[in-house]
Amino acid sequence: MMHIQWVQMSEGYKAFFSWWRANTSEFLRGLYEMMRLRHFAILAAVLPFNAHAQSQCPDYSSFSQVPQGNASSGPLKLPFMRPSPECRTFTSPAVEKVIVDMKARLKDPDLARLFENTFPNTLDTTVKYFNASNNLAFIITGDITAQWLRDTGNQFANYHALLPLDKNLATLQKAVINNEARYIQQFPYCGSFQPPPESGLPTSHNAFADGVTVNPPVNNTIVFECKYEIDSLCGFMKLSRSYYQNTNDSSFMNANWNAAIDQIFRVIDEQSQPTFDANFNVISFYNWTGGNGALSPAVPNEGNGEPKAYTGMVGTHHRPSDDISIYAFLTPANAMLSVELTHLADMLDAVQQRQDVSVKARQLSKRISDAVWQTTLVENIFAYETNGFGGRVIMDDANVPSLLSLPYLGFLDMHHPAYVTTRKAVLSRNDPYFASGNGFFGVGGPHVDVFHPWPMSLISSIFGTDDDDEITTALYTIANNTAGLGLIHESQSIYNHTDFTRSWFAWVNSYFAEMMLDLAQRKPELIFKNNTPYVVGHTT
Repeated sequence: MMHIQWVQMSEGYKAFFSWWRANTSEFLRGLYEMMRLRHFAILAAVLPFNAHAQSQCPDYSSFSQVPQGNASSGPLKLPFMRPSPECRTFTSPAVEKVIVDMKARLKDPDLARLFENTFPNTLDTTVKYFNASNNLAFIITGDITAQWLRDTGNQFANYHALLPLDKNLATLQKAVINNEARYIQQFPYCGSFQPPPESGLPTSHNAFADGVTVNPPVNNTIVFECKYEIDSLCGFMKLSRSYYQNTNDSSFMNANWNAAIDQIFRVIDEQSQPTFDANFNVISFYNWTGGNGALSPAVPNEGNGEPKAYTGMVGTHHRPSDDISIYAFLTPANAMLSVELTHLADMLDAVQQRQDVSVKARQLSKRISDAVWQTTLVENIFAYETNGFGGRVIMDDANVPSLLSLPYLGFLDMHHPAYVTTRKAVLSRNDPYFASGNGFFGVGGPHVDVFHPWPMSLISSIFGTDDDDEITTALYTIANNTAGLGLIHESQSIYNHTDFTRSWFAWVNSYFAEMMLDLAQRKPELIFKNNTPYVVGHTT
């Protein structure tokens, strides 16, 4: 389903579309100029969606497992992996213009092909429902038909600068925010959800949730999986403030959104508390038993996890990878939470709304940040997890938020001594989930296994360094390990180039493209034919 339904295509439009598909790159420049001139009605007419045509489109889960299209002219000969135009789930002229611009500048045709495939992947393949009139959109993560709060926030991050240039794209993100707000106000401890009933899309059965007891109870026609991860709520806040920062439109702050924000503050308060009160009564607001066939094992202490003491940080039950936490206080998730609470306060102050919430957000942001610095750092190395009793987990996990991604999150500068030291430890044998082998290296996690690092970790490492050699090594390690499919995968074996997981993982495709746009501005000489920076929305 798509944002525009077109029941019958006239012969004139059929002829037009045949011409358009043969002249896509040139025509898109004209479309982009039309958008800039706000000829939106014209665009709506020339960019229709044929529901019947999409019903005949291949499933991208299968499509992404086989090389498609013409190969790039570089040594990797990477295939063109975009669906045909009539099979794309959303089209943005502004996105297409960036693709044309970047391809013209990139000196390596294989990197150009990777950008061409990855940058539009979320819009091409994951917009399963969008209705502007009811302000709702449903975005899947890729090969799983569910919407993850965390994934969606990351999937849209590479489009934020384009929101002022593409009204329909901005409307889509606003609809995503509203849909997620509805989810959060009902089930703030859950991270992934079924399609909204208005979509008419069927719900999916999650076998991994069978036999798992969750408290508070959930409705599985709304919730796909109820693993509590504080970074999921951070993802919603990031999606919200990024929309406002790039549009100055506060209309998304409706009743749903305000109710969701209230629920987020409720979770922060509940999960900041220790396991025991003063009389050794167990404080439990959420528990998840695991086991019974769930991907995560059974959780100790009747689903409450390992005990925690008060530190000022906020506990979480699961990691960004959806794996169970060892200790509740996940350092990078709390770092992200501190950053996003400050952004929330800045946004509320700018629109002069909910000043009580703004004040509380700033107080919590400082409390959490102070606790991260005071309780997780030993010998200038951040622990991945702590429990407030002195327990520390020294490792990193590839999924963002991670220790490697702390500069990307905005928590600290890449040159800060604590990050430099932590980064060195994470990208070495000192991290139990670091692995290096036959042409690939990086950080993985328990979600797959110890010998399948994730390309996502190398993307984070690029955001965290100015060293040209480190950037180039990581960039080409990623590019050389797509199994000839021209898309970024979830994990990659260090033993076998063809052994990977998830051929369709929209989050990491967006993250790769976001990193390429960062290099285009920060390090153009490494990837461009010249050293002129390219800034989305500002470079003609």
